Amino acid sequence: MVYFLTAVAAIAGFLFGYDEGVIAVALPLIEKDFPMTPFVSGFMTAAVPLGALFAACFAGRVTDRFGRRRVLMVAAAVFAAAALIAAAMTAIWILVVARFVLGFAIGLAAVVAPLYISESAPRAIRGALVATYQLAITFGILVSYLAGLAFGSGGSWRMMFALGAVPAGLFLVGLAFLPESPRWLVLRGFSDAAKASIRRLRGAGADVDRELGEIRSSLAASTGKKAGYAALLAPLVRPALIVAMGLYFLQQLSGINAVIYYAPEIFGKAGFDSGSTQRLATVGVGSVNFLATMLGMYLIDRLGRRPLLVLGFCGTAFAMLLIAVAVANPNLVPSWVVVAALLLYIASFAISLGPLPHVMMSEVFPLHMRGAGMSMASISNWGFNFLVVLTFPLLLAGPGLAFTFTIFAVVCLCGVAFTLLRVPETANHSLEAIESHLMSGRPLAKL
Repeated sequence: MVYFLTAVAAIAGFLFGYDEGVIAVALPLIEKDFPMTPFVSGFMTAAVPLGALFAACFAGRVTDRFGRRRVLMVAAAVFAAAALIAAAMTAIWILVVARFVLGFAIGLAAVVAPLYISESAPRAIRGALVATYQLAITFGILVSYLAGLAFGSGGSWRMMFALGAVPAGLFLVGLAFLPESPRWLVLRGFSDAAKASIRRLRGAGADVDRELGEIRSSLAASTGKKAGYAALLAPLVRPALIVAMGLYFLQQLSGINAVIYYAPEIFGKAGFDSGSTQRLATVGVGSVNFLATMLGMYLIDRLGRRPLLVLGFCGTAFAMLLIAVAVANPNLVPSWVVVAALLLYIASFAISLGPLPHVMMSEVFPLHMRGAGMSMASISNWGFNFLVVLTFPLLLAGPGLAFTFTIFAVVCLCGVAFTLLRVPETANHSLEAIESHLMSGRPLAKL
């Protein structure tokens, strides 16, 4: 059952990935029917992270009150409706509104889906299962690129948007057959339901009473302690907040969404003039992203979180600097170097920077403030996502691609230092053990 739960919950990631990628291939086609200035184009693209940022502000409170599964069901229904509205739009403002609503649904799901998986998974494979959310994002991006390849030549951008309603419907149906998170049930005082949930998730022969006892003990230790957003700034919990928000800051400022949203335009700057060639090269980016994420899932519980992060930050920094040099010297550096560097960047990101912030934010916070903590982490995620996507077209039109990618490279190098100084190794630790270490006052990075 836990694998089925993971597969269904990960559809939330697929929906985000599909929407993130489809705008990259649909935007040139939309601009033919609805010409836009760079600012309007950037704002329309950035409406999704803006909506997600708005949702993230209260997603923690909503999921703590109503439960993980029910919030995901609402997000699935909203996404399906907004995808159909985007497909039928007759003016840019309608598309902006539809994409804002899409972002709202994605923002809810981005907090709740990794949390739902993490709280339901056994610790030995928790990292890989939570990373399935990121794998689904990359698969959604790949499918959106393939949709662009299939419908792009005919200019059928409406069909690209409408297809997003299909997985949203499957998501909603799948959630109806899943149990609620046992940790949320204990948090709300539904002990019998929590026991039944653990039994369904673990199957026959599982030591249900032991796991339920660990959850109860952890919750009992936090009884009387403050919860909510203000409590996240308390000295004992602040290190977890810094890790979760810091990783998302570094993830977004590494430039990933600039690459995903504007991949065809980047290939155009690199000298690939044909629209079909740009779309085909973009599919290559999506394929590498998906396959490298699968490798990251394999390594995440074996190699550990910290080594993967260091490896990923080093690889993305080198790739971004190489692209900057190539774009600044187009007569000296052939176009294939840009393609190779971009693929190296995507692979380095996918095995580490992509899945690990989702995994870490679902692990480092205590149970009684996990919803609020993950909500704050998501605010960091979507806030900087919005900033990058909104400003990237302006940076392209101003300082240029080489300057912008150099900034991204510097951020990635800072990520190496942040990982070594702040990020704990949470592999093979139960959520309760991580919470116990955090609340003891010992340095989180020494876990």
